[in-house]
Amino acid sequence: MSKLQLSFGCWDYDRISALTDGTVKPEGIELNWLNMPVEETFWRMMRHHEFDVAELSFSSYLIARDRGFPNFSAIPVFMSRSFRHSGIYINKHSGIKEPADLIGKRIGIPEYQLSACVWIRGILHHEYGVSPSSVFWYTGGQEKAGRIEKIKLELPPEINIQPINEDQTLNEMLESGEIDAFIAPRAPSCFLNGSPNVTRLFTDFVSEEEQYFRKTGIFPIMHVVAIKNEILEKNPWVAANLYQAFVKSKQKVYEGFNQTAALKVTLPWLVSEIERTKEIMGEDFWPYGLENNKATLEAFVTYSYEQGLIKNKLKVEDLFVKSTQEEYVI
Repeated sequence: MSKLQLSFGCWDYDRISALTDGTVKPEGIELNWLNMPVEETFWRMMRHHEFDVAELSFSSYLIARDRGFPNFSAIPVFMSRSFRHSGIYINKHSGIKEPADLIGKRIGIPEYQLSACVWIRGILHHEYGVSPSSVFWYTGGQEKAGRIEKIKLELPPEINIQPINEDQTLNEMLESGEIDAFIAPRAPSCFLNGSPNVTRLFTDFVSEEEQYFRKTGIFPIMHVVAIKNEILEKNPWVAANLYQAFVKSKQKVYEGFNQTAALKVTLPWLVSEIERTKEIMGEDFWPYGLENNKATLEAFVTYSYEQGLIKNKLKVEDLFVKSTQEEYVI
């Protein structure tokens, strides 16, 4: 019997390399991997539903579920995760020294609904008392003018938000001081190029992020893996089989990290970093599955609800295909 042919839009993470090189094969499935930057994958999947299986913004997926028109369903495989204290940049002349100083300031964001921005706003609100309604938000292109929201938003009136001019970029505005701060998943080029006007809010962001994890147990999730509903309706077994394959592929990465005779990754202190990460986060420091991530998932739903992106505080159990939540697939 021939295998089911599925297109798979995703960036080239180490955690899928065993799947893409054929070391791990999902039972009954042949994946046609299409390697693309995450922004392209998200746009093409959200706007045109081009792929059978795709990496997808957690925020975009959650909004689609809330509005009741998803054409795809997620499995609890998290392609991208990242602590986000490092993603807050400030103009040095803005008078911002600590998080509370952001209140009343002008903050640039590429899109309000970006998962990274949802996390940063939630962290600022819950950990530092800076509510989303206490600042002025400016949206637009980071390095190239003209970016718009992927999804039309219906935000509460207390959120002060407006697009920048079509010929402006947030990077230039941060550099010049037209905005006081900037939050995003990607560092602005003015910071990367060593601008004397721009720095991070948290210069020792690693310590802040470690403290946040020790306090909350939350390792922020950015991207899920989504499968077209029409695929699942015809082949309901696909979700669990793909989930199992993703778990096995990630395990290959862990096994490579445990080989210390030669470094698998081009980092000189890789062994030390892995040991330190395990000490803080445990052996499975990049967990898949619903139960292992419930606190993180519930926090994101809460943040999205509080920030006006979703109208209903969805149950995390309703966000993922049921067959991937059962014990035997772990």
